[in-house]
Order: sequence, then C-alpha cells, then structure tokens
Amino acid sequence: MTTHRCRFCDTPLRVTLADLGETPLANSYLPGPEAIAGERRFPLHVMVCMSCHLAQVTEAVPADAIFDHDYAYLSSFSSSWVAHAERYAEAMIPRFGLGAGSQVVEIASNDGYLLQHFVARRIPVLGVEPAGHAASLAEARGVPTRVAFFDGDQGHALRSEGFAADLIAANNVFAHVPDIRSFAAGFAALLKPQGVATFEFPHLLRLIEGAQFDTIYHEHYSYLSLLAVETVLGAVGLRVFDVEELPTHGGSLRVFACHEAADHAAGPGRDAVRAAEAAAGLATPAPYKAFAVKVAEVCAGLTGFLDRAAGEGKTVAAYGAAAKGNTLLNVAGVTSGIDFVVDRNPEKQGTLLPGSHIPVYDPAMLYRRKPGYVLILPWNLRAEIAADHAAIADWGGQFVVAVPELTVL
Repeated sequence: MTTHRCRFCDTPLRVTLADLGETPLANSYLPGPEAIAGERRFPLHVMVCMSCHLAQVTEAVPADAIFDHDYAYLSSFSSSWVAHAERYAEAMIPRFGLGAGSQVVEIASNDGYLLQHFVARRIPVLGVEPAGHAASLAEARGVPTRVAFFDGDQGHALRSEGFAADLIAANNVFAHVPDIRSFAAGFAALLKPQGVATFEFPHLLRLIEGAQFDTIYHEHYSYLSLLAVETVLGAVGLRVFDVEELPTHGGSLRVFACHEAADHAAGPGRDAVRAAEAAAGLATPAPYKAFAVKVAEVCAGLTGFLDRAAGEGKTVAAYGAAAKGNTLLNVAGVTSGIDFVVDRNPEKQGTLLPGSHIPVYDPAMLYRRKPGYVLILPWNLRAEIAADHAAIADWGGQFVVAVPELTVL
C-alpha cells in the first residue's frame, strides 16, 4: 500500500476523511458525446495529517490541467456572491482606512467580481488570476489583472514592481493550491508591514457536520480548519489576529492575518473558532474517521429519491452545473434519472456534465420541459435559486436538495 505524505510538513498520512473513488475533474465539462471516450478520471481521496492537521487530497492533479485558459467557473454568475463581495469592500475600506493611496490585490480574482467594487471607489487594485478567459473578462470591467499562478516568487516579483499591498483578498483559493507553503509565503512577501491579508474558505468543521463531501474535488487540494491555517501561516511569519464565521458555501471562515510584528490586535472571533474546533475534536482522528457513514447516507438518499420519482412517473431536472454537483453525482453513481441540468453560465450551456454526461441547457429549458422535481446542485445557493424560479410551482414542480440530507423544499 502506498504511504502518502503531507504536502505541508511531510508527515506520513494515516487518517482518511473521505475516499470517493475515481472521478473526472469536476469543472471539466465535455463539449459533446464525442469527448466521452477520452474523459479521464483521477483518484479522489482525502486524508488528514495528524501533525499539522491539514486535510488534503492524496493525488495532486497538476494545477495547469485544471485552471487553464478555458476554466469554466465565473464568479459573477452568482448574484448573491457578487453582493457578498460588495459587502466585503464596504467593510474593509473603513476598517483598514483604504483610499486612493492604497493598494488592494486579490489572488484568484476570477472575472473581477470583487475588485470592481474597489475600482468603483477609486482605490487602486490588481487581480492575479491564472485562467486567461476570466482575466480578460475582468480587464473588460476595468480591473487590471495579471495572468499567473500566485506563489512566493510571484509575491516577491509583484512587490518589486510596486504592488506592495495594504490589503490582499484571497476568497476560496487557499484550498486550490498544491504547494500551500509557497502560496502562503507569497502573501508574506507582498504585504506591507502593517498590511492585512484575508482568506475565505469553507470551514472543515462545517463540511464534517453538514456531510458536505460534494465540496471535495480535485481542484480543492486542501480542506481547511483554523487549526491548520494558523500552522501554515505561522510558518511564513504571518499571524492570525481575527476570524469571522460566514454562511457562504455551507459555512466558511474569513481569516485576517498580518505580519507577526504588525500592530493589529487579536479579535474575539479567533478564540471562538479555536474553541469550537477543539470541542469537535479536530486535533484527533475521531471526527474524520466517522465521516464515511455520512457520505454513504447522502448517496443513498439521492439514489432512493430518483428511484421514487421514476416510480411516480415524474421527471427530474437539476439546477446549477456546479462542481459540487458533479462530485455528488459521480460519487453516488448517477448516470440516469436526471433528464437535464440548467445553468446561467453560457460557457457551460451546450456541454455535458463530467462523468454523468447529463446535458446542460439555459434555465429557460425548465419552463419548456416543466419537470416534476428540480434538484438544486449548488445547495449553498438554494434560497437564491428557489426565489428566482419560484414559478416552477405553477405546474406543480418542487425543488429538492440532497445535502446534508434529501429534502423536498
């Protein structure tokens, strides 16, 4: 048996969080049936280091195989996420006294969904984004963007070019990097002496509590607790001084970090999250070893529902060609029972979902086909989606979510 070693501290890995078998890349949508024969699958196994407590995939698919020019995820197609980004700007500007003389940098800036709010307030920005297509959309919004993978070398290079930052935002990217130590070092290099870096990421504690195994996919190299993040950041000279708990993505953390010698005082949120993780036993193997049962229950709930719907003679469609939905469908072995999926993103329309090969259409297809059930795959957006498409009730349609348990809304 292969002994896997921690990507951060090189300790042998002994504890499994989830072994989900082999699945295709969750954001690798197929252009048509002719591409099915060439579809590749990779092991999707998450283990937890009992030394630094970093949860991580054991097989690291090269980042440039995932985040290429045509990477399909675009942040601006979620109106609630864009609103979340604007609230972030409105909170950070007064808290840290940002203005025309400041520099804000976002790592993994996608299509400019966040930095546009700083641009609107005449604060200098720079986005760093590896997907060229998303970067070009950001530029069109007036967001200067560097097409690059961020790491320690990039941090030093950007600082030498005059981009030393008062604020660095990193939303849902800390988990997306294979070399997490070099990535963290880039923040230490780029931050001004009193600068602040904020990291938002789904909280491993909430993933475990909510059976959110569908948020596991190859581009998420790590699954983060505050326990692990403080260790990683501390290794490069950064200190966590505050933490906010957020409802996004099923329960996230926003971690505030600065240089060890910076003046920022500790906030109460940090100690509250530390205490919650300690109470849940995240420093021990127990909560990780119990997770497999939750995975099996969610999969059984979904397949049982599809069987019942077929028995009732009702059709099922899905909403949201989301990466988390692709993990759910592939791990549950769903290859039939869902007629089609709809998504607002035109980049995904006309494709097939990876693995399950369900066709993706414009949301207007819901109103043409009138399915009896609509399974919301990005369950973290269930309120937004259900409100936007409440009219499915006109023909008796009902929304369904599968995580943390099968629920007909």
